[in-house]
Amino acid sequence: MRGMTPTWAIQLHASVEYLVYFLGFVPGFAYLGELPAGLVTPRLATPRRRVARGSVGIAGNQTGVYPFVTPGGWRLIGRTPIKMFLAERDGLSLLSIGDRVRFTPISPERFVEMERACA
Repeated sequence: MRGMTPTWAIQLHASVEYLVYFLGFVPGFAYLGELPAGLVTPRLATPRRRVARGSVGIAGNQTGVYPFVTPGGWRLIGRTPIKMFLAERDGLSLLSIGDRVRFTPISPERFVEMERACA
């Protein structure tokens, strides 16, 4: 993003609280906004054929987490081990319209630990 280091982009992304505007695209995909101005960026010209579950993406003025392996055209800035959609969960989706979300950077070791706990 315009010469920004990955570390700075992650810190900037985690510096604000996001509002869940809408659920769509696939079950459990929440459109969150608004991004800090320095992170606003267009979608990819050609979507990826495969985006990993838990990938955190940005496009335009919004951010979101891919709940499944799926194609996608957002620019990827990280991943979360937290499952955004579970068929056995009441409400299915972790997030609902109107919820507030704050991302927190974690170490690779903490990611693995949380991923195991969420399995």
